Amino acid sequence: MVLSVQLSEVLKSWFTYKEGEPILFTALYFWGFFALVMAVYSFVYRKNSLRTVFLLLVSFFFYYKTSGLFLILLLFTIVSDYYWGGRIHKTAEQWKKKVYVTISLFLNLFFLCFFKYAWFFTDSYNEFMQTDTKAVNLFAQFANTYAGTHFDIGMLIVPAGVSFFTFQSISYIVDMYRGKIEPVKTVYDYGFFVCFFPHLVAGPIVKAKEFIHQIYQPYSLTRHEFGMAVFWILNGFGKKILGDYVAVNFIDRVFANTQLYSGVECVLSVFAYSFQVYADFSGYTDIAIGIALLLGFRLKTNFNSPYKAASTSEFWQRWHISLSSWLKEYLYIPLGGNREGTLGSYLVIGLMGVVICLLSGSLWLPVLITLLLTAIIFWVLAIYFPGFRKSINTNINLMITMLLGGFWHGSSWMFITWGGLNGLGLVIHKFWESINPFSNWSAKWIYRGVMIFITLTFISFTRIWFRVGSMKGGSWENVKMFFDRMAYHMGGDLFWKIVSGYKNVMLVIVIGYLIHWIPETFKQNYRIRFANLPLPAMGAVIVVVVFCLYQMMGLMQPFIYFQF
Repeated sequence: MVLSVQLSEVLKSWFTYKEGEPILFTALYFWGFFALVMAVYSFVYRKNSLRTVFLLLVSFFFYYKTSGLFLILLLFTIVSDYYWGGRIHKTAEQWKKKVYVTISLFLNLFFLCFFKYAWFFTDSYNEFMQTDTKAVNLFAQFANTYAGTHFDIGMLIVPAGVSFFTFQSISYIVDMYRGKIEPVKTVYDYGFFVCFFPHLVAGPIVKAKEFIHQIYQPYSLTRHEFGMAVFWILNGFGKKILGDYVAVNFIDRVFANTQLYSGVECVLSVFAYSFQVYADFSGYTDIAIGIALLLGFRLKTNFNSPYKAASTSEFWQRWHISLSSWLKEYLYIPLGGNREGTLGSYLVIGLMGVVICLLSGSLWLPVLITLLLTAIIFWVLAIYFPGFRKSINTNINLMITMLLGGFWHGSSWMFITWGGLNGLGLVIHKFWESINPFSNWSAKWIYRGVMIFITLTFISFTRIWFRVGSMKGGSWENVKMFFDRMAYHMGGDLFWKIVSGYKNVMLVIVIGYLIHWIPETFKQNYRIRFANLPLPAMGAVIVVVVFCLYQMMGLMQPFIYFQF
């Protein structure tokens, strides 16, 4: 009897949602789950329709285990956009197409904004208007009433991956409206495109035109591709474990109690965090790419050695490529790109101004006056200096894109500041390129090396705002404390003592950066060598690597981008 009860509890924990315990690629549970998926998949993979339905059900279960009843939101997104996409395709009148695409975009952005920004806007409104309006989670209230749950209606949990699957669904609707793709054949096909589990909760963001055609192709996987899939899974696994090791043993401590650490430790933690966020996020996408490949689907590369970038522009061509390309195609270019400012550009500026005023709370009047004076100055300069007008028109959309990209990550000054600083870095680089005195310098490798260091330093220090924005209760005071320690309590004489005290952490970081900077041809060579190993040798390598990595594994942490 006792055994049956214990077995029942184990099965319940396996198949029911538990808040705060998402399925992690690095957890043993996931690999048991994936082994079972592959076992069943071996019987259905030859029939496309059966394969699609099976993987769709698997993806639903994966998302349920990660976000519980938010599966309903995912189902609504699928059914809604499948319907509106069909209406857009079947309608000949252009004005109707615009109506349908507008409805779809409104619904997608409404739910995205509700779950990510509702509490933020409520708090900002209360501070702005000096009111005490109480926010109510209507979805939690509905679940408590009809599903017997006990959610706190005064809290709002962000569904895992809501930004990712919303952007994917928007790409389908917009590409359908532009006539770039044909509609999917069934709602199951569309659901599979939106929620294919390897990239569902943290990317890479998959565009409709890059993925949907694969649904209708027969399964194929060469022996070399199998080896590459295993390599990417092992590579991503290693990145995640090492990133967590550095975070737990150094970064988290410094950011949690900055006032207790010297400026040297703060500087080192900034570069360490750049290592961690890359290892964490690119590690997830490496595993996602490998798993998808084993299932017969090809996902695009999401990172291309971003810390080899010699400018901010090059960095954003290498970092989170799926988001950067999405923002470029569906936001930057529609706003006018690098050609001109459009009405949409200025509407977005106005909207961002309102958001900034709300964020500033009691400082709304100075902010409004500053925005107004800035607009007047720009208007006067644009009238008398045509070159200035062109420069403003070509850079304004860049700043808007980066500001909105920052706001996409979270509803706080921290993320908006981070986005704005990166936008400023892009604008400054464009200006630098026009006056660069080293463009024809013979020792280009020296110049590139210096620029790589400057770019890494700039990107790393902007991430102080990003890291603080990711902290519960993170504020300007946390950022101020960081710079205060670096300005007034550097402790340079403690450098070697600090390095020796954190010798294992520092060794991991240094080796990680050195591997990152290895020439791509060399990396490609050892990937191919691994992929072509005989299966027994490949298995032996996997066992040794996993064994070594597990020696460094501590408390498992969710992937950083789960929260976005």
